[in-house]
Amino acid sequence: MIQGTASGVGKTVLVAGLCRLLARRGIRVAPFKPQNMSNNAAVTVDGGEIGRAQALQALACGIEPSVHMNPVLIKPEADQTAQLIVHGKVAGRLHASRFRERRARLLDAVLASFASLKSAYDVVLVEGAGSPAEPNLRAGDIANMGFAESADVPVWLVGDIDRGGVFAALKGTLDVLGPSERDRVQALLINRFRGNRALLGDALAWLGRQTGKPVAGVIPWLPLELPEEDAPYRHANGDSRGAFHLAVVAYPRMSNHDDLDPLAAEPGVSVRFVRRARELAPADVVVLPGSKHVASDLRWLREQGFVPHLQRHLRYGGRLLGICGGLQMLGRRILDRGIEGGSLEGLGWLPVETTMHAEKVLRRVDRTADWPAPVRVTGYEIHHGRSKGAAARFPFAARSGDGQVWGTYVHGLFGQGAFRRAWLQAMGHQGGEGRDHRQRVLASLDRLADVLEREIESACLERLLPAGSRRQEVVIAG
Repeated sequence: MIQGTASGVGKTVLVAGLCRLLARRGIRVAPFKPQNMSNNAAVTVDGGEIGRAQALQALACGIEPSVHMNPVLIKPEADQTAQLIVHGKVAGRLHASRFRERRARLLDAVLASFASLKSAYDVVLVEGAGSPAEPNLRAGDIANMGFAESADVPVWLVGDIDRGGVFAALKGTLDVLGPSERDRVQALLINRFRGNRALLGDALAWLGRQTGKPVAGVIPWLPLELPEEDAPYRHANGDSRGAFHLAVVAYPRMSNHDDLDPLAAEPGVSVRFVRRARELAPADVVVLPGSKHVASDLRWLREQGFVPHLQRHLRYGGRLLGICGGLQMLGRRILDRGIEGGSLEGLGWLPVETTMHAEKVLRRVDRTADWPAPVRVTGYEIHHGRSKGAAARFPFAARSGDGQVWGTYVHGLFGQGAFRRAWLQAMGHQGGEGRDHRQRVLASLDRLADVLEREIESACLERLLPAGSRRQEVVIAG
């Protein structure tokens, strides 16, 4: 199990890299995260939803994602409430005041999923959540040491040196843990190091003396093209002057922002996430992305003064794209009898009305596009709303009469290079390399696996291997 000193220290990426490393050796490996809190979700082969990060890790393993890889998913809807997903399906709502009480009861579901994966794979690599050293979260914990103790799983603890304070963070985390939890930690990892490794010599020796734990490796900072679990994709396309500009409205409950990753990585395309209306320009296309709570995000969009700026954008020939919740906002009306808290008027730029239903639509997509070219589209749908009123031109569920406003329910729409290039050309950008984004991601995973194999102590890596396994490099496409 990979646990961290804090959120964002690189647990997700390290688990993905280790999954890739083991899979390339011919080992049947699967990822597992007992409890995840994220509004970025993926649809699994068994018809449920899990955190997007576990879908990435499954890709690294060369296997299909399953609901057992993330049995508990918490999707925040407001400051005090969240939707609870158990084994891929909606299981109710969580309120902050009862979070620990409800969470403790989910341990059986978590252990059942873990047992299912253990029976099917040689190795299961587990990702923790946040930090195991939060005093207010330790009682009833199922995400970190509470799970590790119940399932009897050894732990590696990782800290991020790029953000600073990594030595204090690693030692301090161990100091907060109980004796059996400290004993469970086999090794420490330092992530995202920039510079000369030799300069760390004294500090690494100090850390070993203070903690009694070996440092399994110092992982360098790497420019990887991998989706971030809870932050918009960062990709440097160099000078953005003269680029094709996409402005993405980053409302508070934005979800599945990784839909835009393939566009952000495209040469000649600039993708900006904006939270202020005045930041929309310049933009060739404005994107309203997915939303975990469409009603509150639509109210926020109006309160922040985006509507007149969007009207001006359209008046001067700009394009608007709504994805999932963004599509619903662009319609005439959203009818809701209790799913998100009431009906409301939409922006009125698409000729559709949306009705919210208690049961989610969860399905994978693999079809040929009707527009802008007959090329393959893959992705998935995940939404409570059903929209009616406009003839669809797959993968788009609606468009305005003047062709400036479009809406789709397909997440991952731009992953296929041929469709992305055709869409960019239809929007006025004449570039587009046409490379499938999946291949970019797999190339980064292979690069990461190479670095982990080189930088992690071989004795520590050998502990991950099933008894009797031998080194065997295999080629996997994911």
